[in-house]
Amino acid sequence: MATHVEKPTTTAHRSGQEEPPDTSATGAGDRHKLTALQGLAALSLDAMASVAYGPESIVLVLAAAGAYGMGFTLPVTLAIAALLAVLVASYRQVIAAFPDGGGSYAVAKRHLGRRTSLVAAASLILDYVLNVAVSVTAGVAALTSAFPSLHGERVWICLAVLVLVTAVNLRGVVDSAKAFLLPTALFVGSILAMITVGLFRDGPVSTASAAGHASALGEGATAVGALLLLKAFAAGCSALTGVEAVANAVPSFRAPAARRAQHTEVALGALLGVMLIGLSILIGRFHLQPVEGVTVLAQLADASFGHNLAFYVVQFATMVLLALAANTSFGGLPVLMSLLARDNHLPHIFALKADRQVHRHGVIWLALVSGLLLVFSGGDTNTLVPLFAIGVFVGFTICQVGMVRHWYDERPKGWQTKAALNGFGALLTGVSAVVVTATKFTEGAWLIVLALPLIVLAFEKIHRAYAEIGERLELGRVPQPPHRARSLVVVPVSGLSRLTCQALTAARSLGDEVLAITVTHPTAEDRQAAEALRRDWELWKPGVELIELSSETRSLGRPVSAYVRKLGQTHPDVQVTVLIPETEPAHLWQRLLQNQRGSVVAHAVRRDTEAVICRLRFRITEQAGPTVPDATFTRS
Repeated sequence: MATHVEKPTTTAHRSGQEEPPDTSATGAGDRHKLTALQGLAALSLDAMASVAYGPESIVLVLAAAGAYGMGFTLPVTLAIAALLAVLVASYRQVIAAFPDGGGSYAVAKRHLGRRTSLVAAASLILDYVLNVAVSVTAGVAALTSAFPSLHGERVWICLAVLVLVTAVNLRGVVDSAKAFLLPTALFVGSILAMITVGLFRDGPVSTASAAGHASALGEGATAVGALLLLKAFAAGCSALTGVEAVANAVPSFRAPAARRAQHTEVALGALLGVMLIGLSILIGRFHLQPVEGVTVLAQLADASFGHNLAFYVVQFATMVLLALAANTSFGGLPVLMSLLARDNHLPHIFALKADRQVHRHGVIWLALVSGLLLVFSGGDTNTLVPLFAIGVFVGFTICQVGMVRHWYDERPKGWQTKAALNGFGALLTGVSAVVVTATKFTEGAWLIVLALPLIVLAFEKIHRAYAEIGERLELGRVPQPPHRARSLVVVPVSGLSRLTCQALTAARSLGDEVLAITVTHPTAEDRQAAEALRRDWELWKPGVELIELSSETRSLGRPVSAYVRKLGQTHPDVQVTVLIPETEPAHLWQRLLQNQRGSVVAHAVRRDTEAVICRLRFRITEQAGPTVPDATFTRS
């Protein structure tokens, strides 16, 4: 079987459509790479959009303790902001130490071992895939809330949004950044404006959005337990998803890539921290109570701006950004998959780049899996949310622990402080991972707990398969000098034509000996055709022996493969090649008119023999005149 196992980073791909070599060093590909500002739009939408549900997650947990519990919204948010600062500082160091990208996977691979790195990679893959599904369903949910008549079509709308985001990303990460820069700026600007205006209000301007809706606030509580605070902290940490995306996609930035990625990481952390803290202050300032059917962000916009045009601008910007937050996954996951492919944990096809520096196969795979999730969930956000954010906390924790080991091994100036910071971050994210998993386990989180080891096992199986193929091909060793072996070319024929002539001409050029074979059947009609072919062959006298292979059934591939296998056994020192002549029609639709005999024979020979297969394609052109056949060789 023909197998390509060389490292994709060093192997030329000759299809003319995708080119693995990285041109960033020379600057030739810089126009297809990100600036710091574009990186903010392409890789931070997930984190930015999380301010729409992060504070709400905190409020909904604390609301169980009534108004007293709501008073802890700001302290919990400040704790999350402190963790955010730790993560941003850590990922700045990750970017500097691992400029090839990979984030948690790269850190764990160097400092914690291969198996741990695969757990980190699996957790990130799950998080990225779920982020696409959650983001799209959340955005569409905001749309269907404004237009209830569309609720029944939400799955089709989700798939349409997914197709749009996929199509933009297939054009390149820069094009996606340019397309999403305006929605990002509109969202961030509207949120910051809402916070600024709200800080100057003595009370809410309007409560129209919450009017008539039942309050979700608990009653009678006078104390808040540590477990409730931990649950609120863990729920609010969903706002931190996407912080690692920049570190995963460092190669997508223009040179100097590491510095630009660091600037993007800091800008993301600063904006996200300001928005989270500002919204929490407004929640306390306006004594907001969570209500059923209305988001916290909508109530805050109502309280700050009033129920006017500005209110609807915030809602519209939130809806668009939630839907487009899936773009973070399209920017980070294909790069991570390319690194896994380079390390032989995923098929090498994921390491190939298109001419716009796009890991096209990773983008398409992400779209397909996310589409299946959307169909499976029926476009319902609540079905997917319990599965969300567990993977990213696992990745965060592994990365923090790996960075502690990094500082201990490198020991630069002030390494104790940095290691302590990362250790504290690992403790916080580890606790969050445990709490989120425990509280959401029965709601579907058990699927993630089950999926993680299965994905790691798949990585291991792929790695073993590549190792076995590499051992068989003796990759990394100096092979023996090539030598010339006697060649025997077998050409299957079914009649006389110009195609037969071209095939025998090519065969005589390739081999020392040429045999033509034809499969005959015992029916009267087939016997007449075989006798006619034999008679015409003797009159033609091509200088090549015609051998008839009798088949009692209508089988075509098995008689050919059996004969070729017998030749290989009787001539062990001879290189047997099967040259299969085929026509290449002028139009794509005309392929439906072909009988696919060549494919049948090629499949049988590849399956049952060790022969080399050469498929000689004779191009049919619309204009009369000579055509030049081309050939494709594979080793079965």
